[in-house]
Amino acid sequence: MRKVAVADVGGTHVRFTLADVDSGSVAALGEPVTLKTSEHGSFQLAWQEFGRRAGIELPNELAIAFAGPVGGEVLKLTNNPWVIRPALIKERLGVDRYTIVNDFGAVAYAVATLGDEHFKHLCGPERGLPDEGVVSIVGPGTGLGVAALLRKSGGYEVIETEGGHIDFAPLDVLEDRILIELRRSFRRVSVERIASGRGLWNVYEALGAIEGQSLALHDEKELWAAALAGSDSLANAALDRVCLSLGAVAGDIALAQGAVAVVIAGGVGLRLAKYLPKSGFRDRFIAKGRFERRMDEMPVKLITHPQPGLVGAAAAFAKEHG
Repeated sequence: MRKVAVADVGGTHVRFTLADVDSGSVAALGEPVTLKTSEHGSFQLAWQEFGRRAGIELPNELAIAFAGPVGGEVLKLTNNPWVIRPALIKERLGVDRYTIVNDFGAVAYAVATLGDEHFKHLCGPERGLPDEGVVSIVGPGTGLGVAALLRKSGGYEVIETEGGHIDFAPLDVLEDRILIELRRSFRRVSVERIASGRGLWNVYEALGAIEGQSLALHDEKELWAAALAGSDSLANAALDRVCLSLGAVAGDIALAQGAVAVVIAGGVGLRLAKYLPKSGFRDRFIAKGRFERRMDEMPVKLITHPQPGLVGAAAAFAKEHG
């Protein structure tokens, strides 16, 4: 049994904790420390703040889940100005061994290792995740994360992707108009411009322009509260569109990856845990023409573990380093 420091670096927050790793698996996960990325100039400074708050000498082994591509000499976050240089990690952070995975690669590791009690049924057959085949992981958070988990006899493999940046495809006349509005702000409209936390604001602004209405809400926190409570018609309409688009995108990703199951993850996914089952998510998920029956026979789950990025990064370290 040994202690490993774990970090989940996102667009808005970075979360740190300590994990107990034993025989290639995660035995326990400590209480996380959450810091705002906007309040720290770099990952190194946030790491040092975690050490101060923990009040202990940090372990010399580190697992990082990173919200962006993890290849190359310089890692740049998609929705955050921080950069990480892997070649300098040992020197600057004082660690001997480390593992870096994409943030939704980390969620895929979590899906691979967590028990059924950490998943909520959303639609499709109400059964556990299959032991073999591809599980697509789609996660609306600050952006939209996508990964694939290949389960096979004797183990599993995680495939990290940037599937959240594929093109948004409108599926009705209203979405055609939403796309036109979003093109006024974005040269290219990807699916994460719609099916994500920030996507709610984008759709809200677009619907306001289409309706010719002044926006009554002025920040994302206020918008989410009103949308979920149903207290503002425009906000609620925007949320419905986010759910519809998330269903369509999750179905597209599942088809593209040849999946036998889908897991919805991300902070927005958890926020929508009660809303998604009664939204149009399922209808859009299965609306794939000749493949509708196949899609309707595919279990779709929501991961409910409060820190899948942390437990997944720790699992990735355990798999790599034994």
